[in-house]
Amino acid sequence: MAQPDQQPRKQRGGRNLQAAIGVGVGLGAVIVASLFVVKVLFLFVVAAAVLVGVWELTSRLAERKEISTPLVPLLVGSLAMLGTGYWAGPQWAAAALALTGLAVMIWRMSEPPENYLRDITAGIFTAFYVPFLATFVVMMLAADDGPQRILLFLIVTICSDTGAYAVGYKFGKNKLAPTISPGKTREGLAGGIGLSMIAGALLMQYVIDDGTWWQGLILGGCAAVTATLGDLAESMIKRDLGIKDMGTLLPGHGGIMDRLDSLLPTAPVVWLLLAAFVGS
Repeated sequence: MAQPDQQPRKQRGGRNLQAAIGVGVGLGAVIVASLFVVKVLFLFVVAAAVLVGVWELTSRLAERKEISTPLVPLLVGSLAMLGTGYWAGPQWAAAALALTGLAVMIWRMSEPPENYLRDITAGIFTAFYVPFLATFVVMMLAADDGPQRILLFLIVTICSDTGAYAVGYKFGKNKLAPTISPGKTREGLAGGIGLSMIAGALLMQYVIDDGTWWQGLILGGCAAVTATLGDLAESMIKRDLGIKDMGTLLPGHGGIMDRLDSLLPTAPVVWLLLAAFVGS
């Protein structure tokens, strides 16, 4: 007797679990290889993710809201922010952000004045939200122990998501923000904070030079909070746009922006705390 076709396993939300795991492992391999072989290669990984993320966000704004966001100055400005952040520091990255905003305003002048303020506001928001926040990742990378700092940043953020999912799935009863993300619970948030703090303590003690466990507890707790807020902010944007995912580039995950949602707002917090605890 013929066997029924086996469908790919799905996780909650209808995503293909096998594809999601495969893509996640592949991305992890690229990140580790670029970090610990020649660390400047990771700068190009970040740049590629940022450029795709900017394209995804501006494309969805155009499709769903008819917002005409100047793409060329945003892409050029993104590379400028990342490059100056890595090689010159935060002051130059901030200057690149300001110049990008100015370029967006000027570029949009080539079109009719209707909705000018709306379009440039969306453009400046995009410049801040994607490339400027990502600049703090490459500034962590620029330190002598940059790969270790990036590893810490990624692991505490992933632990926040993982702990929140696991604890929320098993014990979650009280909704955290039901109108924004119905699946998130307060119990899950506590689980994410706890796991992120444990990971932060271990990594600060044994991986970061001159770091101590109590610093890792603070860093991990703050990272979990900002990761959750970033996820909620991205959910707000997608709900406003009326979409489930920002893109389809990553099977089982959605788009690049669907993976950056918790990382982007966490980057400046981790960079600042590492600078305060062990220097920049």
